[in-house]
Amino acid sequence: MSAVPLEVVEAIASEQPAGRPVTPHVHISLNVRGLSQSSTLAINERSARLEREGRKVYRMGLGQSPFPVPASVVEALKANAHRKDYLPVRGLDELREAVAAYHGRAQGIARTADDVLIGPGSKELLFILQLCFYGDLLVPSPSWVSYAPQAAIAGRQHRWIDTRREDGWRLTPKSLDAICRDDPDRPRILILNYPSNPLGVTYSIGELRALARVARRYGLVVLSDEIYGELHHHGQHASIARWYPEGTIISGGLSKWAGAGGWRLGTFTFPPELRGVLDAMAVVASESFTSVSAPIQHAAITAFSGGPDMELYLQRSRRVLRQIGPAIAARLRAAGCDLDDPEGGFYLFPDLSALRERLAARGIHDARLLCERLLEDTGVAVLPGSDFGRSPAELSLRLAYVNFDGAAALQGAAALNDDAIADADFLDAYCADCMAGIERMARWFEAL
Repeated sequence: MSAVPLEVVEAIASEQPAGRPVTPHVHISLNVRGLSQSSTLAINERSARLEREGRKVYRMGLGQSPFPVPASVVEALKANAHRKDYLPVRGLDELREAVAAYHGRAQGIARTADDVLIGPGSKELLFILQLCFYGDLLVPSPSWVSYAPQAAIAGRQHRWIDTRREDGWRLTPKSLDAICRDDPDRPRILILNYPSNPLGVTYSIGELRALARVARRYGLVVLSDEIYGELHHHGQHASIARWYPEGTIISGGLSKWAGAGGWRLGTFTFPPELRGVLDAMAVVASESFTSVSAPIQHAAITAFSGGPDMELYLQRSRRVLRQIGPAIAARLRAAGCDLDDPEGGFYLFPDLSALRERLAARGIHDARLLCERLLEDTGVAVLPGSDFGRSPAELSLRLAYVNFDGAAALQGAAALNDDAIADADFLDAYCADCMAGIERMARWFEAL
C-alpha cells in the first residue's frame, strides 16, 4: 500500500473552515468522571503548599508511618540494589515463601508460596481484585477512603454497611447478615480492615468468630485488610482467617508496620479454595505492572522473615503509639468529643455531635466545613468523616497522629516501662509538635 502524498494531506487540511480550531475528541470514562483525588493525598499536598506559604501546619491528614524503615531492611535493600532483572509476575519465590511463613508464625495459618501474590502496594492489588471478581463490594462505614472509589472505577457496585458509635463503629454480625439475607447467593466481597483506618479500633476474637459464621453462611469472600496488624498496641492482632480460612484473603505489606510506604510493596495471601482468583489477578498483573521492583522484593524478605531485631522494632513502635493515642483521646474527650482510646494503628475518629449547637452558632453545619475552619484557625489538618463514608452532616473527623520524629521516639521508647501509657515526660520530649496541634484543636473546641 502506497503512502498518501504529502500534497494531498495538505490540501485536505487546508479545507478546514477558517476560525474553527480542530481539537481532539476526549471523553473521560463514566466510571472516572466526577471522582476526586484521594482525600488523604490531597490534604497532604495542600498542607505542603500552606507550609511553603509560611503557615505552620500540624499534619494529621495523611496516615504515613512516622517510623523509619528497620535498619536491617534498609541494609538488605542496599545489598540488592544491583538487581535489575524482571522478577516473576506473582513475586519473588523466596519472598512469597517468607510471607507464607510469616502468616504461619503470626496466626497459625498454613499457606505456601503458591498462595501469595506480591504487588506494588496492597492498594493496587485490591483494585485488581475488583477487576477480576464479579460481584458487589461490601464496605463498613466508616472505612478507608479508596475502597469505594476503586469499586466505581472498576465498574463494580459497592454497598455501605452502616455502623454505630455505640458499637465502637465496628461491623456487627447482625448488620452483615441483614445486607446479605435478601439475596443470599449474590457474589460479594466484604472489606474488613482492622486495626482500622480511620477508627483505630480492632475486633475481639469473639467478634471475629461471629463475623466468620455470617461470612460462611453466605459464601462471602472476605478481604481482610491487616496492613496495621503488627501495630496492634499490645501485639495481640488476630486474623479472621483463623476462623474462616477457606474464604479469606489476607492483605498486608510494608507501608505501615515497617514504615516503608514509599517502597510500594503489598501482599495478598489466598486460601487454596480461591486459587482461581489469584490466577486471574496474576494475568491482569502481567498486563499492567509486570512485577514489583526487584531490589525491594529482595529486601522485603528480611522484613517478613522476622527475628530479634524486627521484634524489638515492633515492640518499641507499639510502645510509642501507646503513649500518644490515649493521651490525645483523653484531651479531646475533655474538650467535648466522643471517642474511645485507640487499640491499634495511629488513627482516631472523634464524634463532635455534642458540640453541634455551638458549631452551628459559628455557621458550621457539616464536617467538611469544620475541617476547613480548623485548618484556617488552628493550622491542624484533619479529614472529615464524610471522606470515609459517613453522612456529610455528621460531625466526625479522622486524624492521624503521625507528626512526630519516629526515629527519635523509637530511641526514647527504650527507656520506657512496657506498661507505661500516655507518659507525660515522653510526650514532651518526643511528641511535642503532635501534642501541640491537639492542644490547639481542643482549645478551639472549648472556646466555641
